[in-house]
Parts: sequence; structure tokens; C-alpha cells
Amino acid sequence: MTGQPDSSPPIVLTTDFGLSDAFVGVMKGVILRINPHATIIDLTHDIGPQDLEQGKFVLGANHPYFPPGSIHVAVVDPGVGTARKPIVLETPSATFVAPDNGLLSEVVKEFLEGPAETGENPQSVPLPPNLRAWELANPRFRIKPPSNTFHGRDIFAPAAACLSMGVKAEEMGQPVSSLVYRPLPVPVSQGMAVYGEVIYVDRFGNLITNITSGSTAGLSVEPASVRVEIGGREIHGLSRTFHDVAGEFRPQPDGLPLVALFGSNGYLEVAVRDGNAAASLTLAAGAKVRVSFDS
Repeated sequence: MTGQPDSSPPIVLTTDFGLSDAFVGVMKGVILRINPHATIIDLTHDIGPQDLEQGKFVLGANHPYFPPGSIHVAVVDPGVGTARKPIVLETPSATFVAPDNGLLSEVVKEFLEGPAETGENPQSVPLPPNLRAWELANPRFRIKPPSNTFHGRDIFAPAAACLSMGVKAEEMGQPVSSLVYRPLPVPVSQGMAVYGEVIYVDRFGNLITNITSGSTAGLSVEPASVRVEIGGREIHGLSRTFHDVAGEFRPQPDGLPLVALFGSNGYLEVAVRDGNAAASLTLAAGAKVRVSFDS
């Protein structure tokens, strides 16, 4: 297909495949069969099965930390084998190989100027001018014949491997002018309060919301005056770390050491010190959150 370049960009895998089956191993095998010198990085394979919302968040929040030019293969694909398109998306800093089902929405969102203007299909958005995309349709860059149920192996892995070998994305199919766009919910400000929701629960049980430090920038006040309401609880004051003295400003009536803080990706999180907030509060993604400020 092309000669091996002096150095290949890393291929970063994000899937909902888990590790108990052979899916991830086979994808890596396909990549290495095409490019034996490929560097493969696992971002995660523990996205919940068919959980596009979780996949969007994890990919959107974490892809900027990889080297420029990285190739991200993201496979959370409930519609595998249907009319949804497999695509390659090029941004100024990275390349994404994925199904066109909204999984790349949080990647695309950062390149949109203002709210998205959707066309005839309210779930699609015109491709921003500084992005380029193509459908992965050229049979040269697929396992033949591709299965109807494992495009990760048969379409996405071969495409990523070929890209890492120097194949141009435009060789892989026709240009795509719009993408399916289903961004995560955004917080809403009303007066001196911000309303949001939990969008992700990590393995520690921390409840990560869609409220960022930027969401409250216009309401900048002392951390001690912040009040976070979630699951019938009120947390008074923002902590600096997960192990700060929870309830330093006003403890919970039952002594549960709840913590609210802005985490490493800039999102407001609710945690239990040395515990599991999701289990303690019996909450999951979609739980409503209100942030207000004591006078």
C-alpha cells in the first residue's frame, strides 16, 4: 500500500468491547499484520455496552492528551452493519476512525462556532471548514469480505493501520460533508444557579457532571459559598482534593463524607471520600445537579 514511514503515529483504541472476549486482541492483530511497527495504545475498552454517551465523553475529554497526529479508533457501534457510515475524520491535531453515529460529537463540538446549525436532518451538522472527513468505502483498505457485525476488525482497524503507514485519508472513499451530531447535554444558567446533570460515572463511583469551571465563570465566588444539590443532598463548599475534610463547611446529617470539586478534566464531580458516591447515593448518569451560591 505504501512504504513504512520513519515513524508511525500512535493508534489509540477506545471501545466498548471489554477484555473478556477476543475482539480487542483481533483488532490489534489486524493492525500489526498491516503495520508491524505500529504503536497501539488502549485508552479504554470499558465503555458500557452500546453506551454512546459515555463513549462521547471519554473520547472528547481525553483525546487532547495524545501526541499530535495520533490516530484514534473509536468503536461504540450499536448500528454496526446498518446504513450508518464508517468514516475517517481529520482535525488539525488528530485523525479519528469511527462510525458516524454521534460518537465523535464532542470532538466536533470544539470546532463549531456557536450552536450547531443542523440541516434537514436535525441529528446532522455540516462539517466545519477546518475539518475533513471521508467514508471508509474503498475495498482496498478493508478485510474482504467485511462481516456485518465486526467492523472494528474488518473496516476500522485496517483503515487505521493503513493511515499509520502513510495512506492518505482521501484514498479511502468519497468526501463526507456532514456528520451525525448528538452532543452531550450542556448546563443551563438561571440567575445565580447552574443546572446540569451527571454524564459519567468512573470506576471509583465518582459522579462527573457536565458543569465545568467555565460554566460558573460569570458567578465567581469563594469556594466556601458554593452549594451543590444532587440526589436530595446538599454539599456546602468546594473541596480541593478527593481527600479534603468532606463537609468542612457544613457536614452531612448522617456523616457521609461527600466531596464536590472540579476534577482533572475541569468538570464538577461529586465523590465520597474513600468511598463510592454512585453506590452511596444510588445515582447514575442522568441524575440532575444544581449549583448555587450562598449569600
